Amino acid sequence: METTDSKHQKTGSIKQSRSPFDLIVNQIWRKKSLTERWPQSSVSRFFKKSDNSTKTDCSTGRDGLEEVSLDSEANENKSTISAAVLPNFPSLEELDLSWNESIGGALNVLTSHFQHIPQLRVLELSSCALSALDISSLGESIQLLVNIEKIDLSWNCDLGGNLLLFTQKLQPSFTLKILKLVDCNLTAEDGIALGKTLSVITNLEILDLSMNKHVGCGLAGLFQELKCVPHLQVLKLCNCGLTQENIQDLGIALNHVPAMKKLVLSRNSIAGGFKESATHLLNVTELQVFDIHDCSLTEDDISALTQIIPLLKNLQVLNLAMNKNIGDAVRNLIARIRFLPKFKGLGVNNCNLFKESIVELADTLPNLTELETLDLSWNKCLSGNVGLLVQMLQSETRLRVVKLCSCNLTGQDLASLVSLSCAGFLSSLETLHLTYNDTVDDQSWVMFFKEIDGLKALSELDIGLMPLSHRECSPWLAVLLSCLPRLPSLLELGMHHWVISASQCELLDTFNHQHQRNIHFTY
Repeated sequence: METTDSKHQKTGSIKQSRSPFDLIVNQIWRKKSLTERWPQSSVSRFFKKSDNSTKTDCSTGRDGLEEVSLDSEANENKSTISAAVLPNFPSLEELDLSWNESIGGALNVLTSHFQHIPQLRVLELSSCALSALDISSLGESIQLLVNIEKIDLSWNCDLGGNLLLFTQKLQPSFTLKILKLVDCNLTAEDGIALGKTLSVITNLEILDLSMNKHVGCGLAGLFQELKCVPHLQVLKLCNCGLTQENIQDLGIALNHVPAMKKLVLSRNSIAGGFKESATHLLNVTELQVFDIHDCSLTEDDISALTQIIPLLKNLQVLNLAMNKNIGDAVRNLIARIRFLPKFKGLGVNNCNLFKESIVELADTLPNLTELETLDLSWNKCLSGNVGLLVQMLQSETRLRVVKLCSCNLTGQDLASLVSLSCAGFLSSLETLHLTYNDTVDDQSWVMFFKEIDGLKALSELDIGLMPLSHRECSPWLAVLLSCLPRLPSLLELGMHHWVISASQCELLDTFNHQHQRNIHFTY
């Protein structure tokens, strides 16, 4: 998902070389008479291998073409060309037309040929500038795709207020498992319409309505209808305008979706919502990921969750980030995470943690033997206290990602990390973010790069400064260069806002050339 929401930007001209799709077309031509053949030239230009791609845009299987992805830079009309192609591929299973805005207003040309692709399982039309007419056309033809399992209509803003044109045509015979409607400007009426549709798409496993901030008022009915989708495993409602009342309604609905594995409620102002509803989480015993970051949670919310979360034995990831009013209550929750045997990821960045919470985390860490991700960024209480965490880790960890951004770290904090790495306890670490710690002096960075060792798997390191900071990297650059061979997996080194001269940039490039490395230095 990160990032992934932004549109692809491509450059360069269309190459005239033969694409993998040409071979497929030629095979079809050999089996058809002259009167059955359609113009090859347009299709050849449209289905091609991208200059920047590592894989082809068309792939074949035993029964012919299984997947088609259309290049957004093609000059021909996407819908017209696609319509010409579809009748030739009755075994087509995946069709991805995403990020082609010229499709908007002409989708009916494509949907009129849906009867030729009855095996289609995946249809992706995200960011295609679909109009109300397109949505209506899709609704009228969708019943022809009896094997459809995934539909993605994300980032089509005109879907808002018009969702009923699509949902009212869905049939009970559908095998739809995945429905994504991210950032579609959905309204409360759309939420109501979708709720009524759940009784038809009973096989639904993944529903993503994120980034529709006006849909919240219409979700009460949808929550009531969750009883119709007992196989639902993923529900994403990030930034959907949820309220405290919505959380109470959702809590009751969780009784009907015991298979739920991932629940995302982030970026909704639901302060106080869990005070009375947290107990309903006990009905989703399979829950693995619980994301409630930036939800304005209160100490009462955290106190209620503290009683329930330790009982969710399958929970692997808990994201509480950006809840700045949870105070000291989170300390007790952190302490009880030790009872989760499969726990892998904790996000408490920007939570205004107190030192007592860090002490409690230090005491809990030895019990979190499966922990892979730890994000403590933007908590100033960590300054001078990293040693408290390190001293409790006396064996190799599974940590892959550690983020300590903007924590006012000191030289002693860096020394604690060095000690842990040299002991071999961070051998699995892949990502280490120390960004925005302008409080670390130059000599401490010299020590860090001179002594750091044991990070054989580290692929991403970020030591960038705050945007308005500008410091010379001269005091430690030479030591960094001598350190890089000890980081054999490093691919990304973030050095934003450090002042680096042209000659110093050349030294970095020379290192890559001489050591046959391809480290991306960002500054």
